[in-house]
Amino acid sequence: MKGWRGLAAGAAALAVAVSGCGTSTNSGSNTETKEITVWLMDGSAAPTLTDALNKEFESANGIKVKYEVQKWTGIQEKLTTALASSTPPDVIELGNTQIAGFADQGTLADLTADASQFNSGEWLGGLKDSLTLNGKQYGVPFYAANRTVIYRTDLFQAAGITTPPTSRAEWIDAINKLKAANASNPDFQALYLPGQSWYFLLSLIWDEGGDIAKQDNGKWTSTLDSAQSKAGFEAYKALYDASAAKKAPADTDEAKPQQYEVFETGNVGMMIGLPWELGSAVKDKPELKDKTAAFPIPSKKAGSSAPVFLGGSNLAIPTASKNAAAAKKWLSLLSSKKYQDMLAEGGAVPGTSKDTSKLETNAVGKALAASAPNGKVTPSSPKWGAVEAGQNPLKDALTAYLSGAKPLDQATKDASDAITKALG
Repeated sequence: MKGWRGLAAGAAALAVAVSGCGTSTNSGSNTETKEITVWLMDGSAAPTLTDALNKEFESANGIKVKYEVQKWTGIQEKLTTALASSTPPDVIELGNTQIAGFADQGTLADLTADASQFNSGEWLGGLKDSLTLNGKQYGVPFYAANRTVIYRTDLFQAAGITTPPTSRAEWIDAINKLKAANASNPDFQALYLPGQSWYFLLSLIWDEGGDIAKQDNGKWTSTLDSAQSKAGFEAYKALYDASAAKKAPADTDEAKPQQYEVFETGNVGMMIGLPWELGSAVKDKPELKDKTAAFPIPSKKAGSSAPVFLGGSNLAIPTASKNAAAAKKWLSLLSSKKYQDMLAEGGAVPGTSKDTSKLETNAVGKALAASAPNGKVTPSSPKWGAVEAGQNPLKDALTAYLSGAKPLDQATKDASDAITKALG
């Protein structure tokens, strides 16, 4: 994923490049490795973390780290070339919806037997699922984040909302109170919810007991037309309809326009967003810093939070790496509590530690930490990337349903058929 900005899209490419490669004095052997090459994406880890990590690794192992930060522009082409070569980087970063596709191509090392040295007992379930294909693990969780409900504390107070909602019914009630308190503003939206915010739709579908697809004997079949999944669509429409008389467009997602730009106008009470989105709004309007907070997406069950999509990155070792043993030592060090705490201090859900105390220093961090254990991911299918990046059937179904172009049964059946075909 593209650092924090990539979380808004929920997926990303890999952190690799054409020219970098590890070296050893005996090709194919890890016993005399002198250097490993590590490629991470721009914005994924603070220099304070990587500088300390690489220095400690070099000191402890006598192996130099050739560390390079990759830009997102053109990364897919670089990936193709690097993984096809005989000298790829030794550690690469992957968006967590991408790993199944590359594992299926045989370009990623199977790390199942090594998981314990990467603190696997502390991996969140959703993060483990994101790097698992056919029962084998092809990476190590790096970091994650999830959507929370970001809100204006001053507008809540003015509307008489004393505590954040902890159920979907309370959330609707808060929306109605915000609308009533701002009835004189025709541009006010209690909740900014564009029609194609499909990652949020997943939360509602999962909360209702539905899912995108199920796997049986290696075959994926979409279940978007199940009663439970349809209930998720209905919950989305209820929130969309309640948000305001002047609703967000039904045919765009949260990036068109960037929803933080709408939020910062002062005409919005809440948005369902990621940490970087609030950060961007505060950067543009510093006065928002002391007027904003966050709470977990409420479940229909009172007192619970809904499941959330865990967007983020994993780290993997290319199959063709000449320095796999040393690369595993680097990953093992990163997986230690010291560096996981540093990730949390930077505002991320740590990949290999369930200790989020360093994250919980502000309202957004607390909401992230509360939601993450209930996180899930999209189907771990090699073909999922085409679903997400192409004519996304989930987006099409939402727009058709919200706009009235199709009844719910038809919209979900069409989407389900399209996803089954794409994954088949």
